Amino acid sequence: MKPATEPDPRLSMLEAMMTIRAYESRLVAINAQTGAAGTCTSVGQEAGAVGVVRALERHDRIVTNHRSAGHLLARGADPGRMMAEVLGRVDGYCKGKSGSLHISVKQLGVVLTSTIVGGELSMVTGVALAQKMGVGEPGGIVATFFGDGAACEGIFHESLNLAAQWRLPILYVCENNQWQAFVRRDETMPVEHIRTWAAAHAVESETVDGNDVEAVHVAARKAVATIRATGRPYFLELETYRMRGHFEPDDQAYVDPAELAAWRARDPIDLAGKRLLDAGATSRDELDRMRQRVDAAIEAAALFANGSAWPDARELTTDVYA
Repeated sequence: MKPATEPDPRLSMLEAMMTIRAYESRLVAINAQTGAAGTCTSVGQEAGAVGVVRALERHDRIVTNHRSAGHLLARGADPGRMMAEVLGRVDGYCKGKSGSLHISVKQLGVVLTSTIVGGELSMVTGVALAQKMGVGEPGGIVATFFGDGAACEGIFHESLNLAAQWRLPILYVCENNQWQAFVRRDETMPVEHIRTWAAAHAVESETVDGNDVEAVHVAARKAVATIRATGRPYFLELETYRMRGHFEPDDQAYVDPAELAAWRARDPIDLAGKRLLDAGATSRDELDRMRQRVDAAIEAAALFANGSAWPDARELTTDVYA
Protein backbone atom coordinates (compact mmCIF):
# COMPACT_ATOMS: atom_id res chain seq x y z
CA MET A 1 0.00 0.00 0.00
CA LYS A 2 1.30 3.43 -0.91
CA PRO A 3 1.97 5.51 2.24
CA ALA A 4 -0.28 8.49 2.78
CA THR A 5 1.16 11.77 1.58
CA GLU A 6 2.40 13.97 4.40
CA PRO A 7 0.33 17.16 4.68
CA ASP A 8 2.07 20.24 3.33
CA PRO A 9 3.27 22.25 6.36
CA ARG A 10 2.87 25.44 4.34
CA LEU A 11 -0.89 24.89 4.26
CA SER A 12 -0.93 24.35 8.01
CA MET A 13 1.01 27.58 8.56
CA LEU A 14 -1.38 29.48 6.31
CA GLU A 15 -4.38 28.18 8.24
CA ALA A 16 -2.71 29.15 11.51
CA MET A 17 -2.20 32.69 10.20
CA MET A 18 -5.83 32.84 9.08
CA THR A 19 -6.92 31.71 12.54
CA ILE A 20 -4.93 34.47 14.24
CA ARG A 21 -6.36 37.09 11.88
CA ALA A 22 -9.93 35.85 12.33
CA TYR A 23 -9.57 35.68 16.12
CA GLU A 24 -8.28 39.23 16.42
CA SER A 25 -10.79 40.58 13.91
CA ARG A 26 -13.58 39.05 15.97
CA LEU A 27 -12.28 40.71 19.13
CA VAL A 28 -12.14 44.05 17.30
CA ALA A 29 -15.78 43.59 16.28
CA ILE A 30 -16.80 42.64 19.83
CA ASN A 31 -15.08 45.76 21.15
CA ALA A 32 -16.87 47.96 18.61
CA GLN A 33 -20.27 46.37 19.26
CA THR A 34 -20.25 46.00 23.03
CA GLY A 35 -17.51 48.23 24.41
CA ALA A 36 -15.70 45.18 25.79
CA ALA A 37 -12.04 45.59 26.66
CA GLY A 38 -9.84 46.55 23.74
CA THR A 39 -6.75 44.64 22.66
CA CYS A 40 -3.34 45.25 21.14
CA THR A 41 -3.74 43.30 17.90
CA SER A 42 -1.00 41.82 15.76
CA VAL A 43 -2.88 42.14 12.46
CA GLY A 44 -0.23 42.04 9.73
CA GLN A 45 2.34 40.27 11.90
CA GLU A 46 0.94 36.72 11.72
CA ALA A 47 3.83 35.33 9.66
CA GLY A 48 6.30 36.10 12.43
CA ALA A 49 4.28 34.37 15.11
CA VAL A 50 3.62 31.24 13.08
CA GLY A 51 7.03 31.00 11.44
CA VAL A 52 8.91 31.26 14.72
CA VAL A 53 6.66 29.26 17.04
CA ARG A 54 6.48 26.38 14.55
CA ALA A 55 10.28 26.11 14.82
CA LEU A 56 10.11 25.49 18.59
CA GLU A 57 9.75 22.16 20.39
CA ARG A 58 7.37 21.22 23.17
CA HIS A 59 9.95 21.64 25.93
CA ASP A 60 10.90 25.15 24.83
CA ARG A 61 9.49 28.20 26.59
CA ILE A 62 7.98 31.48 25.41
CA VAL A 63 8.15 34.89 27.09
CA THR A 64 6.19 37.46 25.14
CA ASN A 65 4.72 40.95 25.08
CA HIS A 66 1.39 42.75 25.00
CA ARG A 67 0.81 41.91 21.30
CA SER A 68 0.78 38.20 22.04
CA ALA A 69 -2.39 36.55 20.69
CA GLY A 70 -0.60 35.31 17.59
CA HIS A 71 2.18 33.72 19.61
CA LEU A 72 -0.25 31.88 21.87
CA LEU A 73 -2.53 30.69 19.09
CA ALA A 74 0.45 29.53 17.03
CA ARG A 75 1.58 27.58 20.10
CA GLY A 76 -1.76 25.76 20.22
CA ALA A 77 -3.81 27.86 22.65
CA ASP A 78 -7.56 27.33 22.44
CA PRO A 79 -9.19 30.43 20.90
CA GLY A 80 -12.30 29.97 23.04
CA ARG A 81 -10.35 30.06 26.28
CA MET A 82 -8.24 32.95 24.96
CA MET A 83 -11.36 34.94 24.08
CA ALA A 84 -12.96 34.11 27.42
CA GLU A 85 -9.85 35.49 29.13
CA VAL A 86 -9.99 38.75 27.18
CA LEU A 87 -13.68 39.12 28.06
CA GLY A 88 -12.97 38.51 31.75
CA ARG A 89 -14.75 35.16 32.06
CA VAL A 90 -14.00 32.24 34.38
CA ASP A 91 -13.14 29.80 31.58
CA GLY A 92 -10.24 31.93 30.42
CA TYR A 93 -6.72 30.60 30.86
CA CYS A 94 -6.18 32.86 33.89
CA LYS A 95 -9.80 32.78 35.11
CA GLY A 96 -10.53 36.09 33.39
CA LYS A 97 -8.01 38.06 35.45
CA SER A 98 -5.34 38.83 32.88
CA GLY A 99 -7.32 40.30 30.01
CA SER A 100 -5.39 40.33 26.74
CA LEU A 101 -2.19 41.77 28.16
CA HIS A 102 -0.97 39.24 30.72
CA ILE A 103 -2.05 35.78 29.56
CA SER A 104 0.20 32.91 30.60
CA VAL A 105 -0.43 29.26 29.72
CA LYS A 106 1.85 26.99 31.71
CA GLN A 107 0.83 23.83 29.89
CA LEU A 108 1.96 25.36 26.61
CA GLY A 109 5.20 26.73 27.99
CA VAL A 110 4.05 30.35 27.74
CA VAL A 111 5.62 31.65 30.92
CA LEU A 112 4.72 35.32 30.71
CA THR A 113 2.96 37.98 28.69
CA SER A 114 4.19 41.39 29.79
CA THR A 115 2.39 44.66 29.10
CA ILE A 116 5.43 46.64 30.27
CA VAL A 117 7.43 47.63 27.20
CA GLY A 118 10.63 45.60 27.44
CA GLY A 119 9.41 43.81 30.56
CA GLU A 120 9.78 40.44 28.87
CA LEU A 121 13.45 41.22 28.19
CA SER A 122 14.11 41.56 31.89
CA MET A 123 12.39 38.24 32.63
CA VAL A 124 13.71 36.06 29.82
CA THR A 125 17.25 35.86 31.17
CA GLY A 126 15.97 34.34 34.40
CA VAL A 127 13.78 31.83 32.57
CA ALA A 128 16.67 30.88 30.30
CA LEU A 129 19.05 30.52 33.25
CA ALA A 130 16.53 28.16 34.85
CA GLN A 131 16.39 26.15 31.63
CA LYS A 132 20.17 25.98 31.50
CA MET A 133 20.34 24.85 35.15
CA GLY A 134 17.89 22.06 34.44
CA VAL A 135 14.84 23.50 36.18
CA GLY A 136 12.89 22.99 32.95
CA GLU A 137 13.17 20.03 30.63
CA PRO A 138 16.70 19.33 29.37
CA GLY A 139 17.73 21.07 26.16
CA GLY A 140 14.96 23.63 26.22
CA ILE A 141 15.45 27.13 24.88
CA VAL A 142 13.43 30.30 25.48
CA ALA A 143 11.98 32.47 22.72
CA THR A 144 11.12 36.03 23.63
CA PHE A 145 9.07 38.36 21.43
CA PHE A 146 9.29 42.16 21.57
CA GLY A 147 8.97 45.16 19.29
CA ASP A 148 11.23 47.90 18.01
CA GLY A 149 9.97 50.15 20.81
CA ALA A 150 11.29 47.73 23.44
CA ALA A 151 14.63 47.72 21.62
CA CYS A 152 14.94 51.40 22.57
CA GLU A 153 14.74 50.53 26.27
CA GLY A 154 17.88 50.17 28.34
CA ILE A 155 16.83 46.67 29.42
CA PHE A 156 17.29 45.53 25.81
CA HIS A 157 21.05 46.03 26.06
CA GLU A 158 21.24 44.70 29.62
CA SER A 159 19.41 41.54 28.62
CA LEU A 160 21.53 40.87 25.54
CA ASN A 161 24.76 41.58 27.39
CA LEU A 162 23.86 39.18 30.19
CA ALA A 163 22.67 36.48 27.79
CA ALA A 164 25.89 36.69 25.80
CA GLN A 165 28.10 36.71 28.89
CA TRP A 166 26.30 33.82 30.59
CA ARG A 167 25.70 31.88 27.35
CA LEU A 168 21.95 31.67 27.82
CA PRO A 169 19.79 29.72 25.32
CA ILE A 170 17.57 32.62 24.23
CA LEU A 171 16.03 33.31 20.84
CA TYR A 172 15.42 37.06 20.75
CA VAL A 173 12.67 37.82 18.23
CA CYS A 174 12.27 41.51 17.45
CA GLU A 175 9.05 42.12 15.54
CA ASN A 176 10.12 45.38 13.94
CA ASN A 177 6.67 46.64 12.94
CA GLN A 178 7.78 50.23 12.21
CA TRP A 179 5.59 51.87 14.88
CA GLN A 180 6.17 52.42 18.59
CA ALA A 181 2.65 53.09 19.80
CA PHE A 182 1.97 56.39 17.96
CA VAL A 183 5.58 57.22 16.99
CA ARG A 184 7.39 56.05 13.87
CA ARG A 185 10.45 53.91 14.44
CA ASP A 186 12.75 56.23 12.49
CA GLU A 187 11.93 59.06 14.90
CA THR A 188 13.45 57.18 17.83
CA MET A 189 16.48 55.30 16.53
CA PRO A 190 19.38 56.24 14.22
CA VAL A 191 19.84 52.76 12.70
CA GLU A 192 17.86 50.94 10.04
CA HIS A 193 18.30 47.44 11.45
CA ILE A 194 18.08 46.61 15.14
CA ARG A 195 20.24 43.55 14.56
CA THR A 196 23.27 45.87 14.49
CA TRP A 197 22.67 46.61 18.17
CA ALA A 198 22.52 42.90 18.94
CA ALA A 199 25.69 42.24 16.96
CA ALA A 200 27.47 44.81 19.13
CA HIS A 201 26.86 42.43 22.05
CA ALA A 202 28.50 39.57 20.11
CA VAL A 203 25.11 37.93 19.53
CA GLU A 204 24.69 36.20 16.17
CA SER A 205 21.96 38.07 14.32
CA GLU A 206 19.84 38.02 11.18
CA THR A 207 17.15 40.22 9.62
CA VAL A 208 14.43 38.54 7.58
CA ASP A 209 11.23 39.54 5.76
CA GLY A 210 8.72 39.23 8.59
CA ASN A 211 5.77 39.08 6.17
CA ASP A 212 7.07 35.92 4.48
CA VAL A 213 6.10 33.00 6.71
CA GLU A 214 8.37 30.55 4.89
CA ALA A 215 11.40 32.84 5.15
CA VAL A 216 10.67 33.40 8.84
CA HIS A 217 10.34 29.68 9.48
CA VAL A 218 13.60 28.85 7.72
CA ALA A 219 15.44 31.57 9.64
CA ALA A 220 13.87 30.50 12.94
CA ARG A 221 14.82 26.85 12.42
CA LYS A 222 18.39 27.93 11.72
CA ALA A 223 18.41 30.14 14.82
CA VAL A 224 16.97 27.42 17.06
CA ALA A 225 19.48 24.86 15.77
CA THR A 226 22.33 27.29 16.40
CA ILE A 227 21.19 27.94 19.98
CA ARG A 228 20.88 24.22 20.71
CA ALA A 229 24.33 23.53 19.25
CA THR A 230 26.17 26.41 20.93
CA GLY A 231 24.11 27.25 24.00
CA ARG A 232 24.44 30.90 23.01
CA PRO A 233 21.70 33.47 22.32
CA TYR A 234 20.57 34.38 18.80
CA PHE A 235 18.85 37.53 17.55
CA LEU A 236 16.21 37.39 14.82
CA GLU A 237 14.78 40.64 13.47
CA LEU A 238 11.50 40.39 11.56
CA GLU A 239 10.71 43.35 9.32
CA THR A 240 6.94 43.57 9.38
CA TYR A 241 4.10 46.05 9.84
CA ARG A 242 1.27 46.56 12.29
CA MET A 243 -1.75 47.09 10.04
CA ARG A 244 -4.09 48.18 12.81
CA GLY A 245 -3.66 50.79 15.50
CA HIS A 246 -1.68 50.45 18.69
CA PHE A 247 -4.69 49.58 20.85
CA GLU A 248 -8.34 49.07 19.89
CA PRO A 249 -10.08 51.30 19.12
CA ASP A 250 -7.55 53.37 17.17
CA ASP A 251 -8.34 54.99 13.82
CA GLN A 252 -4.66 55.30 12.78
CA ALA A 253 -5.19 58.95 11.81
CA TYR A 254 -1.47 59.49 12.47
CA VAL A 255 -0.43 57.03 9.69
CA ASP A 256 0.22 58.11 6.10
CA PRO A 257 -2.49 56.32 4.02
CA ALA A 258 0.03 55.59 1.27
CA GLU A 259 2.34 53.85 3.75
CA LEU A 260 -0.51 51.75 5.08
CA ALA A 261 -1.65 50.84 1.56
CA ALA A 262 1.87 49.79 0.56
CA TRP A 263 2.12 47.39 3.49
CA ARG A 264 -1.41 46.07 2.98
CA ALA A 265 -0.30 45.07 -0.49
CA ARG A 266 2.22 42.82 1.30
CA ASP A 267 -0.32 41.19 3.61
CA PRO A 268 1.41 37.99 4.84
CA ILE A 269 -1.73 35.87 4.48
CA ASP A 270 -2.34 37.00 0.90
CA LEU A 271 1.33 36.48 0.03
CA ALA A 272 1.36 32.94 1.41
CA GLY A 273 -1.91 32.02 -0.29
CA LYS A 274 -0.77 33.36 -3.67
CA ARG A 275 2.55 31.52 -3.42
CA LEU A 276 0.79 28.23 -2.73
CA LEU A 277 -1.64 28.80 -5.59
CA ASP A 278 1.15 29.68 -8.01
CA ALA A 279 3.09 26.56 -6.99
CA GLY A 280 0.05 24.34 -7.48
CA ALA A 281 0.20 23.33 -3.81
CA THR A 282 -3.44 24.26 -3.24
CA SER A 283 -6.55 25.41 -5.06
CA ARG A 284 -9.00 28.26 -4.60
CA ASP A 285 -11.61 25.74 -3.49
CA GLU A 286 -9.26 24.37 -0.84
CA LEU A 287 -8.49 27.88 0.38
CA ASP A 288 -12.22 28.61 0.59
CA ARG A 289 -12.73 25.46 2.67
CA MET A 290 -9.83 26.53 4.89
CA ARG A 291 -11.45 29.94 5.49
CA GLN A 292 -14.75 28.26 6.28
CA ARG A 293 -13.06 26.01 8.88
CA VAL A 294 -11.36 29.00 10.45
CA ASP A 295 -14.56 31.07 10.52
CA ALA A 296 -16.46 28.17 12.12
CA ALA A 297 -13.76 27.71 14.75
CA ILE A 298 -13.76 31.39 15.69
CA GLU A 299 -17.57 31.49 15.78
CA ALA A 300 -17.49 28.53 18.18
CA ALA A 301 -14.83 30.33 20.25
CA ALA A 302 -17.01 33.43 20.51
CA LEU A 303 -20.03 31.39 21.57
CA PHE A 304 -17.94 29.62 24.21
CA ALA A 305 -16.49 32.86 25.55
CA ASN A 306 -19.80 34.68 25.70
CA GLY A 307 -21.39 31.68 27.36
CA SER A 308 -18.74 31.54 30.07
CA ALA A 309 -19.74 32.91 33.48
CA TRP A 310 -18.42 36.05 35.11
CA PRO A 311 -16.07 35.42 38.06
CA ASP A 312 -17.54 35.41 41.54
CA ALA A 313 -16.73 38.57 43.48
CA ARG A 314 -14.82 36.46 46.01
CA GLU A 315 -12.24 35.71 43.31
CA LEU A 316 -11.07 39.32 43.51
CA THR A 317 -8.54 38.53 46.24
CA THR A 318 -7.42 35.07 45.13
CA ASP A 319 -4.18 34.56 43.19
CA VAL A 320 -2.93 37.90 44.49
CA TYR A 321 0.62 37.91 45.83
CA ALA A 322 1.44 41.57 46.32
